[in-house]
Order: sequence, then C-alpha cells, then structure tokens
Amino acid sequence: MRTDDWRTSDNIEDRRDEDGGGGYGGGGFGLPVGGGLGIGGLVVLGLIGWALGIDPRLLIGGGEILSRQAPYESPIQRRPSTKTREPTDVAGKFVGKVLAANEDRWREIFQQSGQRYQAPHLVLFRGRTSSACGLAQSAMGPFYCPSDKKIYLDTSFFGELERRFHGCQGKACQFSEAYVIAHEYGHHVQNLLGILPKVQQMQHGVAKSEANRMQVKVELQADCLAGVWANRQQQKEAFLDPGDVDAALQTASAIGDDRLQRLARGTVMPDSFTHGSSEQRVRWFNTGFKNGTIEGCNTFAAAKL
Repeated sequence: MRTDDWRTSDNIEDRRDEDGGGGYGGGGFGLPVGGGLGIGGLVVLGLIGWALGIDPRLLIGGGEILSRQAPYESPIQRRPSTKTREPTDVAGKFVGKVLAANEDRWREIFQQSGQRYQAPHLVLFRGRTSSACGLAQSAMGPFYCPSDKKIYLDTSFFGELERRFHGCQGKACQFSEAYVIAHEYGHHVQNLLGILPKVQQMQHGVAKSEANRMQVKVELQADCLAGVWANRQQQKEAFLDPGDVDAALQTASAIGDDRLQRLARGTVMPDSFTHGSSEQRVRWFNTGFKNGTIEGCNTFAAAKL
C-alpha cells in the first residue's frame, strides 16, 4: 500500500499526551449509539482478545447496543482539549493520511450526487478518553460516535494487530489497518445519509433477534462502504500492492461473528449475530470494492445477506 504522496487530514484531534490510564485490553471496532455501548464490526482485536485470554463473549454482546441505554461513565482524567494538531509519529501520520483519503473520495461521491457532505473528526487517544457516546476505552477498539460525528482510535490497536496476526507485519498490515478506518468512516457516511438514526428508531421495541439482524445489515453495509472507498482510491492513483486486498479480506474473515463465537463458545448462534459472518463480511467488502457505488451496498434491500 503506497501512501507517500497522500496529504494528511486536518481533522485529527490527538489526545494521546492528555489521556490517562489504561492499556490495551482487546475489543471491537464499531459504533456506539446515543450513549450506549459500541455496535459495529467485531474487529480483528476480538480474535486477538481471545488469543490474549480475554473472554470473547464480552466482544460478541453488541446486540444490546440499540435495545438499551448504558449510563455515561466519566473518564478518570483531566478534560481533553479540542485542539486539532497533526500527529508526528508513524502510526498517527498513517491514520491521518488514510483519513484524508477517505475525506477526499467521499466528498467527491457526495458532490456527484448533489448531497451535502461533512467530514468527521478522528480522535487519537491512549487508554481512555471521553466521547459524546460515553467513555471511550482501548478495550472497545476503534469506533464511530454518531452523536459527535467522531471516530475514536487508540493507535496501540495497530501494534496488537501486527503482533498477533501471523504474516502481518509492517507494510503488510497497512491495508488491513486502512480497512478498519474505512469501515468506521463508512458508519459516518451512514449517519450523513440518515441510515443510522432510522435503524436506531426501528430497533426500539422489537425483539432482540430482530434488532440484531438490523445491526448486522448496518455493519455489513459499513464493510461494503469501506470497499467503495478502496475502489475509488484505487481508480484515483492505483495505491494497492499485490496481496493488500487479500490481507484485508483475511481481516474481515477473522472478525466474523461465526468464527468468534466458535472460538468463544464452541458453537455458533446466528440469531445473536450483530456484525455478520466471516463469509458475509468478506463478500460485502468485495461487493463495494468491485462496484464502487453506494447503491451497490444496500444491505437492507438485499435478498441475501
């Protein structure tokens, strides 16, 4: 993956020198809604959490997110500033470049359809920090908060990804990492399009299994939108190296609900899926990558998820 000529986003809020306490604990990347727990893709770190001895059941319970509200937990730290500044470390610079590439491609897509576009901010933190959706912790993994339109990311996530996945080191991991950021950006796109608030409203008052099915559609669509970004970026400047897409697909496969449930429980319970199976996550990322359109990512109208 080649990013040397990419600009760095101005929408980075680096709190890593301000945040206090807490190390990496394993978790998922996703989407907290309305002050609740995180929904969103069970991430690479879910599998890593299992490898580290962290109970993956804690990572698979995301189906409760929109069906109940969790109390806000105040972070034990001084209040972070809202100043934006460009990161100077390697991981921070990489995140800033991928964020900028998402900004540019999605701005073009929205302008082409005559829709209003607003870029999100991305908060880099260490350990824990505050968000409009409650306490953000490393254990949650990367996530998007629709209440403040910000993506939250502890960059230690990428270090764990490189250490725990065999054959994924340095540049070989970069597109997998870019896929994670693009997935969270996909949630922002869903928010701008009004999909997230509509789904949240629909999930109230329905059975948990039905709420889970809606949530799966949200997550698979975010995977597809990540593929749309990769398609448009590749058309712009052919940034991918051989093996990059395969690495991202391996990441998508590793974080499927079926695989994580099998590891955690020895059995698979489809009604409790909140993010999609390995096959579904791979297929929907591929769908977005091949067709490059938002319309091709309509998981809510698809005959087969």
